[in-house]
Amino acid sequence: MDLTRLQQQMSFLLEIDQLKNVLRQTYVSDRSRRENDAEHSWHLAMMALTLEEYANEKNINLLHVIKMLLIHDLVEIDAGDTFAYDNKGYEDKDEREREAADRIFNLLPENQAAHIFDLWEEFEARETPEARFAAALDRLQPMLLNSITKGASWQKHDIRKEQVLKRNAQIAEGSKDLWEYAQAVIEDSVEKGYLKV
Repeated sequence: MDLTRLQQQMSFLLEIDQLKNVLRQTYVSDRSRRENDAEHSWHLAMMALTLEEYANEKNINLLHVIKMLLIHDLVEIDAGDTFAYDNKGYEDKDEREREAADRIFNLLPENQAAHIFDLWEEFEARETPEARFAAALDRLQPMLLNSITKGASWQKHDIRKEQVLKRNAQIAEGSKDLWEYAQAVIEDSVEKGYLKV
């Protein structure tokens, strides 16, 4: 056993436990508190397992999708969660996240760090069928939580229907079926007064 390698892996695993402390703007389904990034990543992995059949590309590599979903927000340990509708926050988001990736991923042995970097960059680029499906789920999940919580986060930040449609249109790149469903959720949320026009 290579104890140096094992210690690097353990350091990484203990470091990423901090993801549980990164709060998102979205509330958990009972509206009792805000969701954390670790919960978000777990929920996305479960969505991939459950909704794989709705990916635009058939026979996608599901394990690859799940890997991307589990690592895509690790950078937020350092960079923080940038709220989806925070235009100012997006001005330096890429730079903050790149610096975080360099620090956090490089805790791992070199070969594993390179693999995690590749997965993260693939997710961000959305150029593969797996990345497009993963990104679609990443957009769909907070919208579903907003719907079930009667628009808790939308209302707190005065978010409008047009913003939600624009933000989530990329779901169609990974799943036309899930985008059709998402649009119905948005319309239903407007009708129920959870989301302003």
